[in-house]
Amino acid sequence: MASKAAYKRLSKEYVTMQREPPPFVWAAPDEKDILTWNYIIRGPPDSPFAGGEYHGVLLFPSEYPFKPPGIKMHTPSGRFQPDKKICFSMSDFHPGSWNPAWSVATILTGLVSFMLSDEMTTGSVTTSDADKRTYAARSHTWNVEQRKFKEAFPEYCTLIPRDLPNMGEKERGKPDPPAAMLPAPSTPVARLPPAPTLALSSSTVPAPKNAGVIVRPRKIVRPNNIPATIAAGPGDASGGWCAGLRQVVWEKWRWGVLIALAVIVSRITSSA
Repeated sequence: MASKAAYKRLSKEYVTMQREPPPFVWAAPDEKDILTWNYIIRGPPDSPFAGGEYHGVLLFPSEYPFKPPGIKMHTPSGRFQPDKKICFSMSDFHPGSWNPAWSVATILTGLVSFMLSDEMTTGSVTTSDADKRTYAARSHTWNVEQRKFKEAFPEYCTLIPRDLPNMGEKERGKPDPPAAMLPAPSTPVARLPPAPTLALSSSTVPAPKNAGVIVRPRKIVRPNNIPATIAAGPGDASGGWCAGLRQVVWEKWRWGVLIALAVIVSRITSSA
């Protein structure tokens, strides 16, 4: 069972593998066990393995990345013994030389380099270049007949071998292959959920000022003893209250004059 550190590290490396796969290799963890990774190596051009397709596994310990993995190659290649652990500097045969900074991509890139060399070690075999080319020509047919390969890479079980996402075009100074030739990722691409829609209601969002509102004239109720100019309301504030004051003064002055005249006339009459 993978430790928390191993699970986190291998999950991150799988994302990196999908985004930036190294030349001539592809790998993915087993659906049931993240410590077991299946890989495919395509034989580089200008080598006895050109055109070959080689399936194998990386067996990570639960202590990864602090301990190295075991490495096997299932497909007969003329370089390694099928289903036997391979001894080289990045495998569990050499825990003392292991560097925790190395990743799945680093391991498989190193395995390709070691495959192209003639160094003999545990798990390797000696064959001629002609034998290696013969194994390369038969490799895909051999793979598609194997249950392990069909379960690990069903998308590569085609009549003609499919190119891996990175076939080393950039390294050879050639343009990248068309996007249509690249295999689809083995895991679905995460999609962002649709943005939530906000239900607007009149109770939460105020209507624009005077929008859809019918303004009706306000009926003014005026007491009988208040002049109309004063009761006109604040709309006449510019001069209404002054005019009303003048009207009140005029009314009082007029009635005062009339009363004074009436008193004078009454006195004249009484004296006569």
